Amino acid sequence: MTEMVHGLVPVRSGDPLLPRWWRTIDKWTMSCILALFGIGLLLGLAASPPLAARNGLPPFHYVERQAMFGGMAMVVMLLVSMLSPVQVRRIAVIGFALSFVALAALPFAGTDFGKGAIRWYSLGFISFQPSEFLKPGFVVLAAWFMAAAQDRDGPPGRLWSFGLMVLIVTMLALQPDFGQAALILFSWGVMYFVAGAPMTLLLVLAGLVTFSGTVAYEHSEHFARRINGFLSPEVDPRTQLGYATNAIREGGFFGVGVGEGEVKWSLPDAHTDFIIAVAAEEYGLILVLAIITLYTFIVVGSLVRLTRERDMFIRLAGTGLACSFGVQAMINMGVAVRLLPAKGMTLPFVSYGGSSLIAGGIAVGMLLAMTRSRPQGTMGDILRSRR
Repeated sequence: MTEMVHGLVPVRSGDPLLPRWWRTIDKWTMSCILALFGIGLLLGLAASPPLAARNGLPPFHYVERQAMFGGMAMVVMLLVSMLSPVQVRRIAVIGFALSFVALAALPFAGTDFGKGAIRWYSLGFISFQPSEFLKPGFVVLAAWFMAAAQDRDGPPGRLWSFGLMVLIVTMLALQPDFGQAALILFSWGVMYFVAGAPMTLLLVLAGLVTFSGTVAYEHSEHFARRINGFLSPEVDPRTQLGYATNAIREGGFFGVGVGEGEVKWSLPDAHTDFIIAVAAEEYGLILVLAIITLYTFIVVGSLVRLTRERDMFIRLAGTGLACSFGVQAMINMGVAVRLLPAKGMTLPFVSYGGSSLIAGGIAVGMLLAMTRSRPQGTMGDILRSRR
């Protein structure tokens, strides 16, 4: 078999694991992730002390926890990135099964922490959100189904992935958690498009989503309140969006100065959902643009590497993981600047949150494993292997 190499570095099959991993890993994406985590710790030093003071805790309690969970996430990311695509698929299936069971049991054993939506399990010393761990597992599983459907005499994988997506989106919408439901739907749609779905079908699905949104608006007070607040021409300055909007405006180009921001004293979620407002107020547009650049580099760089990939499963899984990561960041920042309706969603690797950090480490580790340089056969070899 004639071999081509994905990337610039040849892969030697007899190499030890660590040297081979270091030569084949996407070092730029990994560096961007580490930079985002460092920025998250920096912003946590500013945003967390007010919350700790309100809860009677040491000033840097939440920063220390973020460093602990973030360190665990980085270790998990590196370990997962060393796996082969087949190994990634195996752990994704197991992780998805466990997360799905946990998601289904939320109405009976979960808690809402006073936020009106039962999304978490509380273990006393720690809490976690099953949907965060469900996302990467679902993306890889759906990619496997879609790729298998393209094999000769393969199963109806596209139909299976569609049914699974509808089931998960319905379960999330009933919590309600429309943000995570939208991420699952978007990830599936992107993979389905890359797998060769006809535009007519995608337009029909878009119409169904619009219809479902209309029904949710008419029958869900929670959903309607978010949409009405987004469409309102005026923003109540005493709401979270009002405080965030004012902080971004006050920050200007260079910010008001390190530690001089006021929004962290007013926003209860300044360290999580609205961390970008803290960045904009204290460090200005410069840091915000740097954060956006890092996310853009991760997503675009990963997609470029995946365009060279000839294994359909790897291409679909990597595309779904990269796009899900990028859209979550876009939703978080879009809400803060009022380009999108209010939705509680963390900024990956920057916001505080144990579930978000560790689940993000798993997802990006899978993405790094999918985008590693590897020998690939010519297109003729691949077509012959499917006959």
